[in-house]
Amino acid sequence: MTIRLLIVDDQELIRTGFRLFLQTQNDLEVVGEAADGHEALTQAAALRPDVVLMDIRMPRMDGVEATTLLTASGPSPRVLILTTYDLDEYVFGALRAGASGFLLKDASRARLLEAIHVVHAGEALLSPSITRRLIEDYATTRTAPLRPPTKLLADLTPRERETLLLVARGMSNPEIAAHLVVTEATVKSHIGSMFAKLHLRDRAQAVVFAYENGFVVPGGSG
Repeated sequence: MTIRLLIVDDQELIRTGFRLFLQTQNDLEVVGEAADGHEALTQAAALRPDVVLMDIRMPRMDGVEATTLLTASGPSPRVLILTTYDLDEYVFGALRAGASGFLLKDASRARLLEAIHVVHAGEALLSPSITRRLIEDYATTRTAPLRPPTKLLADLTPRERETLLLVARGMSNPEIAAHLVVTEATVKSHIGSMFAKLHLRDRAQAVVFAYENGFVVPGGSG
């Protein structure tokens, strides 16, 4: 399967650099480029990319607003945030808006390729440090308390509890599978069951739930 990519960045040189490298990969196709959020929305509607590589700070419309609109309704491309700004409010805004992951522009080529494939597969690309900051940010902005944890956590099987712990540490599905010595399909099954039992929408909510309810603590082992 070829992954269709849209590159969004206000600097032409950066877009060109990404395009020249990504086009060397047999399973990737750069279908378009955009210099700001407005162009990104137009190009995404016309070209139907699978993954959008999204810069944050751009003129006219920034990456946060563009991500919000891209993921607002119906089937939408996965959005991978690429930025020079590590862990700032724009990055968290984009992740809350529906972006699937975050990567610094100075990441290695191998890491970029891995990130594209991870988000295309429907997984979140969140490192442990980013998940901790997301927790802090979410906790200060949410208005409704999470459900009482005791019975909900008690409903999880031992393997689902272990999976929740690893998700809260920012592990991807392949990393969890390697840690537990199971298949990725088994991990996805555990995560799906865990989400249903805990009434959670996605991995970010699972991380928040785990930390806020004391299942794990920042810097701790859980």
